[in-house]
Amino acid sequence: MTQHTEPWPAGTPCWTDLVASDLARTQEFYRQVLGWQYDDPRPEHGGYCNALVDGARVAGLSPADPDRAGAPPVWQVYLAADRIELGAQRVLDAGGTQLMGPTDIGPLGRMGVWRDPAGAVFGMWQSGEHIGFEAVDVPGAVVWCDLTTPDHRTARDFYAAVFGYHYEETSGDGVPYATFTVPRGDRPAGGIGGTDPAAQDAPSAWSVCFQVEGVDAAADRVRAAGGSVVEEPFDFAYGRLAVVAGPDRESFALMAPGQGPVPEE
Repeated sequence: MTQHTEPWPAGTPCWTDLVASDLARTQEFYRQVLGWQYDDPRPEHGGYCNALVDGARVAGLSPADPDRAGAPPVWQVYLAADRIELGAQRVLDAGGTQLMGPTDIGPLGRMGVWRDPAGAVFGMWQSGEHIGFEAVDVPGAVVWCDLTTPDHRTARDFYAAVFGYHYEETSGDGVPYATFTVPRGDRPAGGIGGTDPAAQDAPSAWSVCFQVEGVDAAADRVRAAGGSVVEEPFDFAYGRLAVVAGPDRESFALMAPGQGPVPEE
């Protein structure tokens, strides 16, 4: 396991979390599928808890807020920010929409939520005591985050304006896709791609992929734990992948990396 101890460079996907309708059920599901442990829920933060791999933070879980009943369950992706107020202004200048302005989360850091002009929702995280992902290159940790959208050109222009993304095309099978590198990064940090032309009314959304040792076995664990397999395991240029869903039908991917542009410290 690679331990990450410093704030992530601005623009890097640095955290993900999920609001669960039944927190205990969701914790047990991911314990069975990814081997997560958990720290104690924080009452001051609505019962939020961190998922851990060997004591290192890899994701967050929160019980559902009654005031947000009906909100779709999704793994929310957060992009690192050095100065979140400046990032918020850049979002607005580039045509984005603010859903929740920069907010202090005690000494842990500051966060906010926005929608890009292509329709995808994302968060920003300015680290304090909580830097975001603390473990990489280990089963159970996030291995890749990307955005898929029918309007990939608008999305790429937006994130380049806000975060300075530099793109490298890796398109295949007629679907446009590019990895992005952040200004202070030396390797791809994520990707932005188009949706399948055959998929009508496909939404714009950020998604998260967790590393596993064996994708087929992990897909079997998903089924056994009460989830579902949306896309059966398949080989691709950078490893083996499956798309699955958890107990609230939240979608995520499982990946056993081979060679390819996976984020490292």
